[in-house]
Amino acid sequence: MYDATFAESITITGHGGDTIEAYSARPLDSAPRGGVVVIHHMPGYDIQTKEIARNFAAHGYNAVVPNLYHREAPGASPDDAAATARAQGGVPDDRLVGDVAGGVAYLKGLSNSNGKVATIGYCSGGRQSFLAAVSLQLDAAVDCYGAFVTGEAREGTTMVPIVDKTPTLSCPLLGLFGNDDQYPSPAQVDELEEALKANGKTYEFHRYDGAGHAFFAVNRPSYRPEAATDGWQKIFAFYGKHLSA
Repeated sequence: MYDATFAESITITGHGGDTIEAYSARPLDSAPRGGVVVIHHMPGYDIQTKEIARNFAAHGYNAVVPNLYHREAPGASPDDAAATARAQGGVPDDRLVGDVAGGVAYLKGLSNSNGKVATIGYCSGGRQSFLAAVSLQLDAAVDCYGAFVTGEAREGTTMVPIVDKTPTLSCPLLGLFGNDDQYPSPAQVDELEEALKANGKTYEFHRYDGAGHAFFAVNRPSYRPEAATDGWQKIFAFYGKHLSA
C-alpha cells in the first residue's frame, strides 16, 4: 500500500481576504480523502501542532493548520507570536471563523478531496473548533478540552461563552475531556452536554479520570499516555464514520 505523505508551509486566504501562513500535510495518492482543519492551541503555531497535521496525513486525511497569529507576528517564533496575540486579548471570534473557512476552502480545493471537512482543536482551539462548527457548514468537529465554551468569560480576552450558539451546530461533535481539568471543569462539560441534548444534536463525549488539561500534549507534564492513546482512537473512529467518501 502506497503510504507516502507530503508536508509544507503554504499560504491560504483567511478572514477578510488576508493572506496568512498555514501548514499542509496530505497523502500522496489520488484516492478521495476527507480533510481536517487543525486549530492550534494558545501556545501557537508550533512544531507539536504541525506533527498532529502529519499524523492525520499518515492516517489518510488531508490536513491544514492555519497560523492564527500570523497577522500579529509574521515570521516570529511560536512563543513570541503567542505572547503578542495574548497581549492583544487573543484571536477575535469573527477572524477565527474566517481563517477556518479559508482552511476549509483550501482542503476542498485539493484534487483528491472527497468534499468532506472537519475541524479539531485543543485548549483554546477546542473552543474555536466548536465555534467553527456552529458558524460554518462542516461534516464533523472535535473539541479537545475546549475552555470557555460554557462557564464565565475570561477577563481581558476574546474568550466568552458560546454555548448559546449550540442550536446552529452544523455537524456531529466529539468531545474529549479530563475529569481533573478546571477549564473546562466537569460541571462546564455537563453544561455543554445538556445544551446539545436540549437541541437534539449528535454528539459523543468521553471523559478521563486522572487527566487534566492538555493531556494530549506529549511535551508537557500534563501528558497522560493512556487517555491520549484512547482519545486518538476515538478521533480516528469518529472521522472514519463522518469523513469517509
